[in-house]
Amino acid sequence: MPKSYRPFTLMLIALAVPFMAIGTSPGAHGAAAHDGPHGLEPLDIFQLEWISDPQISPDGEQVVYARNFNDIMTDGSFSNLWIVNFDGTDARPLTTGNQNDFAPRWSPDGTKLLYASARDGGVELWLRWMDTGQTAKLTNLTESPYAVHWSPEGQWIAFTMFVPEAPESFVSLPPKPEGAKWAAPAKVITRTDYRADGAGYIEDGYQQIFVLSADGGTPRQITGGPYHHGGTIAWSPGGDSLIFSANRHEDREWEPANSEIYEVSLVDGAINALTDRHGPDFRPELSPDATKIAYLGNDERYQGYDITRLYVMDRDGGNPTLLSGDFDRGVNAHVWKADGSGVYFQYDDEGNTKIAFMSLDGQVQDLARDVGGLSLGRPYGAGQFSVASSGRFAFTQSRPSYPADLAVGEEGPGDVRRVTRLNDDLFASKELAEVEEIWYDSSFDGRRIQGWIATPPGFDPSKKYPLILEIHGGPFANYGDRFAAEVQLMAAAGYVVLYTNPRGSSSYGQEFGNLIHHNYPSQDYDDLISGVDAVIARGYIDEDNLFVTGGSGGGVLTAWIVGHTDRFAAAVSAKPVINWYSFVLTADGIPFFYKYWFPGPPWEHLEQYMARSPLHHVGNVTTPTMLLTGEVDYRTPMSESEQFYAALKIEQVDTALVRIPEASHGIAARPSYLISKVLHILEWFDRYRTDAD
Repeated sequence: MPKSYRPFTLMLIALAVPFMAIGTSPGAHGAAAHDGPHGLEPLDIFQLEWISDPQISPDGEQVVYARNFNDIMTDGSFSNLWIVNFDGTDARPLTTGNQNDFAPRWSPDGTKLLYASARDGGVELWLRWMDTGQTAKLTNLTESPYAVHWSPEGQWIAFTMFVPEAPESFVSLPPKPEGAKWAAPAKVITRTDYRADGAGYIEDGYQQIFVLSADGGTPRQITGGPYHHGGTIAWSPGGDSLIFSANRHEDREWEPANSEIYEVSLVDGAINALTDRHGPDFRPELSPDATKIAYLGNDERYQGYDITRLYVMDRDGGNPTLLSGDFDRGVNAHVWKADGSGVYFQYDDEGNTKIAFMSLDGQVQDLARDVGGLSLGRPYGAGQFSVASSGRFAFTQSRPSYPADLAVGEEGPGDVRRVTRLNDDLFASKELAEVEEIWYDSSFDGRRIQGWIATPPGFDPSKKYPLILEIHGGPFANYGDRFAAEVQLMAAAGYVVLYTNPRGSSSYGQEFGNLIHHNYPSQDYDDLISGVDAVIARGYIDEDNLFVTGGSGGGVLTAWIVGHTDRFAAAVSAKPVINWYSFVLTADGIPFFYKYWFPGPPWEHLEQYMARSPLHHVGNVTTPTMLLTGEVDYRTPMSESEQFYAALKIEQVDTALVRIPEASHGIAARPSYLISKVLHILEWFDRYRTDAD
């Protein structure tokens, strides 16, 4: 499995603690009771729209994109496909309805559009003829297709799909009498990775590559064996072979990041490895003249954070060359320029996501910034782009005042332009929080730390406001100047919100990210507290009303903070790790955490595991602390929150345990969950505000 897919990010309606029903105001100081201009309100979450997966046509004249929306009656999110001219004119829908239509892909000649749709229940591939608007359902699959790619001539389609395998029976039960109703049989687990967050207990089987005629018919399975084959698929010019990434090593169970680039013949099924170094090699892209392959990866060093590098090798795997060696940022989503002189790619830099071009001699030219807006709840870096042969490109653009809209640009003199404004109708009657960038020095070593301050609607710097420190997860991730519904709701409730990128955050280079290697939590605590002090120094914060919250890795740091200071009036630790010993043995991704985030298993390094666990410092906690976690979270399992809850009860510290039914690690997968999460946080903080009614 490529490192980019590792489950490293700890991070994205009946609740056990009945503070309030969804849609009610969050207390005396909540959004509904806040005097003055109105900011974002809880039910507005159902009105938000955002675009994803913008695909520019081969000639650069049109863009097809997924338009996403929430439905208040089903508490779900849906997407339809829309098309617009490059100049922003003639926007119109290609599909409509409360269904999910997504993953649009233009045929190489631009005459057809392939896409996935769940309109009939399961996900199937559909084809649309762009001149007539006629559509045809191409597949009738038993599992969902992924990683769909056209062949160069547009005659074939490659995709991956899960192929189940029947597990061997562990025991043979005696026959039951006719009509008898016995309990379900026992489940016998023998694999190392046996469950995954968001997917539950893993079914026996593997992801395999298939090829389908563009006219439809029966897909042909190309790969086989006990290996997962996924990600980007590149076609050879003649359409007689496919290039892909996979981990087909014998020790793949314990070295799941050690993937290689392979080529498989469509004639005889022969598979040839093109790379062989220890470490992840993935996302192969064949150059326009088919002489080179650009791919991503890095040398395996078992670090919690490693820069994803860009490499180029000959078509047969020879002469592998590191292209991005002097570029101290992670490369993502690369695509060749039409003349083969280099690649376009996406990267994060100081909390902002950018599109750039890298020539074959490693020179980098930025083309656009502000890519993102796909993480609706919190301001994480997530965005998408595509490029036409002319050099025109389309991407998801976001600022703190709006989630992902469509923007376009072109290499050269053309300006980047925002094409859609999906939420102008909603925001016209709102005063959103103003978001300001801040840089400050860490008290630990003077290192410069970046953050952002969101101020409430009607903000008056001559007054005093309560402060919420909101901490990102990962921990190897980044916040930035992007839209965040949770931050907006907190600010609308009258709070100043501070969010930062402490050491360990991505987008600041290899050295900064690895300052917490085998050292987390640690001085990232000092970075966060220094940020609080920097905002207090501005004079508009009530020091008696400081609050702290964060999710996943931010939940870890929240629990760590209350064990090291009593400055905060209340805290909410969402989906945290509390005990590293139990975490590495119960989280999904068993082969990862103990050897990337620690020097080895807990029984060999007990002192380090305990010293870095918030549970070890619970005797110092006096801050009222809520725990909030999804009941089917397999990344930071509920048992972590339960341990801290029990420990706080033993210490007689005010606490509450909020269990969100059916929610996995992301929590906010359903709109009402996002609303409920924020309202519970605000209610807990309102209860401990000294100026509360």
